[in-house]
Amino acid sequence: NEYKSYLSFSDKIALRLLLPRFRCFIKTMTSPQLLSHVSDAEKEIRELQRQVDAIEDRIQVDPEVSQLEQDNEKLRYQIEHLKRAISSEQSKRMVSFPTYFTSKVCEVVQHLYPGINTKIEVGPVLTKGKTADYQTSASFLLAKELSKSGTKTNPKQVAESLAAELSKIECLDKVEVSGPGFINFYLRNSFVNNLMQDILMNGVRAPPCPKKQHIVIDFSSPNIAKEMHVGHLRSTIIGETIARLLEFIGHDVKRINHLGDWGTQFGMLIAHLEDKFPNYLTEAPPISDLQEFYKESKKRFDNDGDFKQRAYKKVVDLQAYEAKTNAAWKLICEISLREFQKIYDRLDIKLTPYGESFYNDRMKKMVKDLEDRNVLVDGDGCKLIFVEGQQVPLMVVKSDGGFTYDTSDLATMNFRMCEWNADWGIYVVDNGQSLHFELLFAAARKIGFVRPEQKLTHVSFGVVLGEDKKKFKTRSGETVKLRQLLDEGLERAEAKIRQKETEKKERGSTELLSEEEIIACRDAVAYGCIKFADLSCTRTNDYVFSFDKMLDDKGKTAVYLLYALTRIRSIARFAGVKPEELLKSATETPIVLEHEAELKLAKTLLRFAEVIEEITTTLLPHTLCNYLYDVSLAFTYFYDNCYCVEKDPKTGKTLQIHTNRLQLCEATARVMEKCFDLLGIKTVSRM
Repeated sequence: NEYKSYLSFSDKIALRLLLPRFRCFIKTMTSPQLLSHVSDAEKEIRELQRQVDAIEDRIQVDPEVSQLEQDNEKLRYQIEHLKRAISSEQSKRMVSFPTYFTSKVCEVVQHLYPGINTKIEVGPVLTKGKTADYQTSASFLLAKELSKSGTKTNPKQVAESLAAELSKIECLDKVEVSGPGFINFYLRNSFVNNLMQDILMNGVRAPPCPKKQHIVIDFSSPNIAKEMHVGHLRSTIIGETIARLLEFIGHDVKRINHLGDWGTQFGMLIAHLEDKFPNYLTEAPPISDLQEFYKESKKRFDNDGDFKQRAYKKVVDLQAYEAKTNAAWKLICEISLREFQKIYDRLDIKLTPYGESFYNDRMKKMVKDLEDRNVLVDGDGCKLIFVEGQQVPLMVVKSDGGFTYDTSDLATMNFRMCEWNADWGIYVVDNGQSLHFELLFAAARKIGFVRPEQKLTHVSFGVVLGEDKKKFKTRSGETVKLRQLLDEGLERAEAKIRQKETEKKERGSTELLSEEEIIACRDAVAYGCIKFADLSCTRTNDYVFSFDKMLDDKGKTAVYLLYALTRIRSIARFAGVKPEELLKSATETPIVLEHEAELKLAKTLLRFAEVIEEITTTLLPHTLCNYLYDVSLAFTYFYDNCYCVEKDPKTGKTLQIHTNRLQLCEATARVMEKCFDLLGIKTVSRM
């Protein structure tokens, strides 16, 4: 009766555990006098079981506890789901060995020397000959830190203790200590083979992205009503490549074209438009050369007083958004944008235009906000922002009440970093603007437009020089138009290609390019050589523009590298092996690379992830160009030492096809193609 009236939760659990044991004990009893008791006992057990179940149903659980249990179950499910998603995502990416080994060294350091916090770096060994794949000097830093804490040791002793632990890493063949304390890492050949197979089966992928960021990159930025010139070349090409690299890693990137589409010059352009094409609202004016149109209006502005006054009046009308004047302004902008897009299409550039006019209302609101917060300082009638450590202030409002480029840039910064909430703002602008951006960034942080965790970077670059080492200009001293430069590149590339085709024909070759292939090759070479010549130079330096050097088919040029790729692709083609056949064999049979030249090439390909990782930090595209050239050199060494297809020297009959080497050729081609894609350079199948 007492049992039936209540039962604690712990009692219930104890009873549940006891009953099976009790039942088992009774069943083992074989004494005849107990058999009748066994039957009665089992009946009682079943009754007790029924009562326990009934009591369990009546036990009331606290609703809050029940909700917490449900929430906890959901969280456990979400955690497992996230773990699977992360694992799946990481499997889609390639390994950056310096990052991987650095993390492993850090783990070992914390295990052997708890409390030591030392920056550790692992990098590729670039010396020639039989050297390690990777090397770290972490032991020197650790020995120094340990000595400070009172532990007497030397780098070699520390290196030996680290190497003993690091040698347990599965992907390593061995870990050795060299010299006074350097630790050398040697990759296991079977591991390298597996990664080559992975490239064939899953393609060339990016290294892991620690955290997806919202990035705004500002590049190109021409002025409306003016033709793009060579000065826009570097910003456009460098900006496009950086955007591609950041997108490839997995970031969310906004590509912004900050157009110069507002200002006093539009007054004279609109006044001239009304005079020359009075019916422009109903009939599209046949303006084929907007640059010439600009020169005509500027000449009238400088020499005609009445025209100048009307031009000033049009500026006032434009700022007041007067309908007719605003329509004229839009018409001029549309003509310019169409011309800009022709250049962008030729160079395969993707941009979203956000002109200075977009920020007109935002500038007014921003200035009022800064005034209300007492951020602005009066100086000779101007309103300024002073920043500690900067020699000059930022001028937000002129003495006549007008806004400046500083105002526009500050409003732009506010929009991108506050309204868009960008994690990283990048400006691809020449070296000459370095001081301006230093002041702008400092001012934006001071007034709270940029939070401490948000990042700002000025990607500066040098100017384009002529072969006389002076600023690149035409013979008449004018700035070289970008359209003319690209046209000349096409002409030179086509001439050289047709010359080579003629020479091949004279030698009796039957492997001639079709007319369609010649045009495709011309475009790839012309635009590719211009891009590569720019990107292969350290961007902060000036570089000499020379078509003769760009179109050279030897050395570190786009022509040489594009040809190297087509040559690699042709090896399997001439052997009669299709790419899909190589892929199928890779899925069925492990790739085995044993020759020293094979492994050297494979390990060079595996450096792809670390190169990409480095560039997304430094934003120096020439690193990728250098790597692409390294791949071509490693392939040449491999091809000179390893037959891919063996043929009878007399009959030309194929004796043996080394499938594993053809697979290595395919992996090389894939890595090179991805490099070209990130550089914005199109490839061709035949050249």
